[in-house]
Amino acid sequence: MMGMQSRHNGFDQPLASEITAPEVVADRRALLQQMATGAAGVAMASWASRHAIAQSALATEKPGKLATLLSTPSAVPGARVIEKPTSYKDASSYNNFYEFGTDKADPAVNAHTLKTSPWAIEVEGLVKNPGKFALEDLLKLSPMEERIYRLRCVEGWSMVIPWVGYSLAQLIKRVAPLGSAKFVEFVTLADPKTMPYVGSRILDWPYTEALRLDEAMHPLTLLSFGMYGEILPKQNGAPVRLVVPWKYGFKSAKSLVKIRFTEKQPATAWNKAAANEYGFFSNVNPAVDHPRWSQATERRIGEDGLFAKKRKTLMFNGYEAQVGQLYAGMDLQKFF
Repeated sequence: MMGMQSRHNGFDQPLASEITAPEVVADRRALLQQMATGAAGVAMASWASRHAIAQSALATEKPGKLATLLSTPSAVPGARVIEKPTSYKDASSYNNFYEFGTDKADPAVNAHTLKTSPWAIEVEGLVKNPGKFALEDLLKLSPMEERIYRLRCVEGWSMVIPWVGYSLAQLIKRVAPLGSAKFVEFVTLADPKTMPYVGSRILDWPYTEALRLDEAMHPLTLLSFGMYGEILPKQNGAPVRLVVPWKYGFKSAKSLVKIRFTEKQPATAWNKAAANEYGFFSNVNPAVDHPRWSQATERRIGEDGLFAKKRKTLMFNGYEAQVGQLYAGMDLQKFF
């Protein structure tokens, strides 16, 4: 359990020192394989096997700490989740990062080729102060916080992850958007030399995401540099990524290289690839099913997978009180 909490503007914010340390989960693969019967069991055993390969591919040591990641949390509000974090091994071996493969286990196996230094993010478009920010400058821009976010992945899986970073709003205020700016586009690295699946026909590269400006300015939207008090693993989007907890699994741009402010709604990678499956807003909404799976329930990764009891998916991933006002009056069946 976590201890005392600080409150700010109606949000509950966990301090870094209050967050339960990640634990290595017991090995359940043998049990899964014993229980694997029928088509569902075979599928689950196959998933367990791939997951085991990904976990074994992880380095014995984490990427390492940055002093800046352990600085005093700022007053920027986060969201407190009284839940045990997903284990570091599970969170760093079950990933969507199509530049390194389409299977959830592929990024942990393949992302070691990613070069994260030197690194910079270029900010352009409808802003008063465009420019290129080196990673070192971004790290110094605002005090780091560690926030636990409840995250629903696509296809009915969920995690609880302590991310390290600060509200994206801190960078947005620095570059000062013009009055005509309505959207924020995020462009990720697309380097075929270090990302073996860039150039495949799955997506239109580079991978892009976008938010409405008010969504990007919301204090829960995080520019993340780490997780579990460590530097981001490469398969999780090193060295800097976007985390939008009420859209997680949909809006998760990794290895960011450009942020662009626009007046018109940008096209996003998955919306271009399958508009009937991925709307621009892509909120976690239990009332709106994906064409190929339900959003009504989820299973927590690390809790025995297929055999774990399903949880009801919460509206906006449990952050309705904080973000629901952003969509007041909108038909969320239409604007999905």
